[in-house]
Amino acid sequence: MMKKYLVASLVLFCFLSIFNMACSFNNTNKNAMDTASVTTKNFGTLEGKPVTEYTLTNAAGMQVGIINYGAILTKIITKDKTGALGDVITGYESIDGYVQKGNPYFGAIIGRYANRLAKGAYKVDGVAYTAAINNNGQSLHGGLKGFDKVLWEAVVLPGDSSIQLSYVSVDGEEGYPGNLKVQVVYTLTENNSIKIEYTATTDKTTVLNLTNHAYFNLTAGKSPNIYEHIVQLNANKYTPVDSNLIPTGELLDVKGTPMDFTTPKKVGQDLDKVAGGYDHNWVLNKADGLAEIASVYEPISGRYLTVATTEPGIQFYTGNFLTGTLTGTKKGIVYNKHYALTLETQHFPDSPNQPGFPSTLLKPGETYHQTTVYSFSTK
Repeated sequence: MMKKYLVASLVLFCFLSIFNMACSFNNTNKNAMDTASVTTKNFGTLEGKPVTEYTLTNAAGMQVGIINYGAILTKIITKDKTGALGDVITGYESIDGYVQKGNPYFGAIIGRYANRLAKGAYKVDGVAYTAAINNNGQSLHGGLKGFDKVLWEAVVLPGDSSIQLSYVSVDGEEGYPGNLKVQVVYTLTENNSIKIEYTATTDKTTVLNLTNHAYFNLTAGKSPNIYEHIVQLNANKYTPVDSNLIPTGELLDVKGTPMDFTTPKKVGQDLDKVAGGYDHNWVLNKADGLAEIASVYEPISGRYLTVATTEPGIQFYTGNFLTGTLTGTKKGIVYNKHYALTLETQHFPDSPNQPGFPSTLLKPGETYHQTTVYSFSTK
């Protein structure tokens, strides 16, 4: 009897051990799959309403923060070549920073019209309109209260780490016709890409040009400037500008000029040869559809950023107007001139006044749609 009891006990022990190992294995896999998530935290209050920060996290540990004010990207935390995490975009600790005077559109969705409209004046179907003037007699980034300065409705989407933000811009807002319904979906993918999908509809013909205005420093604050960042743009032409940064209407060849980024080049190499610094629209070499059109490599961190878009242009800007005076910045970092760069996928500036540029008209019954993808890796 004792022998039979010992054998039975041994069999039971083995069975329980195997069962526990199987459970442990399953739980480990489940936990690995469950690390992709969306979490929320209070980011302050505005107009008597809460501002919420949504943090998307993937299984690789990358994090992306978005708030419902301005549909703003507040953080992009990604690994360097040693595996250390760092935040590679500019921003603030709370909503107070984003609403301060002089905030240069950090991380925001820009609309209705990204970039500049000459003197704010344009026509739609022969009718003259004037967008709000807010920049040296021009209209910049949607006017006095563009999409970057309003509260959006946010909804966490099922499935991937995604959040949808919606806003209705009423007819006449900031000098633009039509009731415009806009949706922006941010998705953090498992391969460390941030996909931004924009859609919009209108009940009256209007002009529309949307973008995101994130400022990148791939050293995550370890370098006070982006001079050593190596940039490549798949663009043989750019749109030259006047003293107010309004396009002249020409499409000039970049070859043999400081504007040539057709092969990888350090930002600082020709920066002092460009009056005021880089703040221009490049005409992308691409057909319709999503295509990779830009890259940035930072050799110290090893971080590598690529940009793909469905848009025909990109505004490469080197933070020329940063002055080091912004308060409430993340970790108290001083954002001086040339601290960071932007890669704003877009239609061209002042297109409504430039018949040779791609059209930015949106008509009733049509759906505006564009996609931009920022992908991060190391090398």
